[in-house]
Amino acid sequence: MLPAATTGDGSAPLLTALFTSTSAVCVTGLVVVDTPTYWSTFGLVIIMGLFQIGGFGIMAGATLMGLLVAGRLNLGTRLAAQHDTRLGLGSVGGVVRIVLTATVLVEFLTFIVLTLRLHFGYGFDWGEALWHGGFQAVSAFNNAGFSTWSDSLMGFASDPWMIGSISFAVVLGGLGFPVLYELRHKGFSYRRWSVHAKITLLGSAVLVAGGAVLIALFEWNNPATLGDKNLVGKLLSVFFEAVTARTAGFNSIDTGGMTLESQSANWAMMFIGGGSAGTAGGIKITTFFLLGFAVWSQIRGESDTIAFNRRIPNETIRLALTVVLLALTLLAFGTLALMSVTDFPLNDVIFEAVSATATVGLSTGITGDLPPAGQVIIILLMFIGRVGSVTVATALALRARSRLYRYPEERPIVG
Repeated sequence: MLPAATTGDGSAPLLTALFTSTSAVCVTGLVVVDTPTYWSTFGLVIIMGLFQIGGFGIMAGATLMGLLVAGRLNLGTRLAAQHDTRLGLGSVGGVVRIVLTATVLVEFLTFIVLTLRLHFGYGFDWGEALWHGGFQAVSAFNNAGFSTWSDSLMGFASDPWMIGSISFAVVLGGLGFPVLYELRHKGFSYRRWSVHAKITLLGSAVLVAGGAVLIALFEWNNPATLGDKNLVGKLLSVFFEAVTARTAGFNSIDTGGMTLESQSANWAMMFIGGGSAGTAGGIKITTFFLLGFAVWSQIRGESDTIAFNRRIPNETIRLALTVVLLALTLLAFGTLALMSVTDFPLNDVIFEAVSATATVGLSTGITGDLPPAGQVIIILLMFIGRVGSVTVATALALRARSRLYRYPEERPIVG
């Protein structure tokens, strides 16, 4: 709220500053004002610092919570977890250093590519290229979605260097630190991966490929999005939209101009999100696919949930189910609350609520027109969506304990 943070006279209103800071620290990307024109360089640096801290803190914090949960399990499980992650259960400093190394390395590589491309490809002077390249690199790895351009990345939709490098950072940040750590130590040998890594990597590939096909199917000839682009631009745009919809928040085409079918596909991708213990949001890929494995096992009449020739504990399935139901409940109440204070169409309200709850940052364009009550609702959805799922899941895992007795069994009718 300091006067130096805005380009105009005076300070930003309290609600505007609160909304922006919440969106930044929760690495969401929703905005009520035009980021590059409303905020000064000082303000943009503050925003970049917030989503850098938010992204790094979320990765480190989620990983440490996972270690805390492992520390409460039996000795065999603790040793298995320690072997799979190669982390000492009490090595807090080591964990943070590893997360920091991954963050700095990916952001630096992305920064170099973007800076060189902006300077040599678009004629930016070195100062501008460094500033824009650095901001986009940090925002991409942290899946924040903030940009120093008013139209996000729409001006670079057909540029494989810009779209490719930002997609690279978004995907790595969204995979989650445990997967990155496992790839570093186990390489790309599929047989050596843990079930978590297999679900995250294969699930990410399926969601990106499936999302790209759906967006291409419904947007290929849409004049408001892909209709006027060449083949390269269309292919890059559908790929990038499938990547960014899983919580990055950048856009290379007009989200508000998408067909309702494409927006519905985005709802699903935003809700599922990215990998656990990373910068992505949503209910997480492992949560979604573990429930899919549970359903398939039930259809086959198997008593155990099997994934990649490994039995998944019932406690883990119940935890995944809890996370999904809590997220759906939050989304339902958030949508209802927004409908009660706005006159926007239902599909726009649902898109906004999903984007906030899953901390994505994509919008059909209604964020800046929300009334104060609507902005407060979005603030709450962003905060609970970012903090709630990990916190609740960890709290449930820490509270797990065996009863010394069992109640009589009874089978209610299901279905």
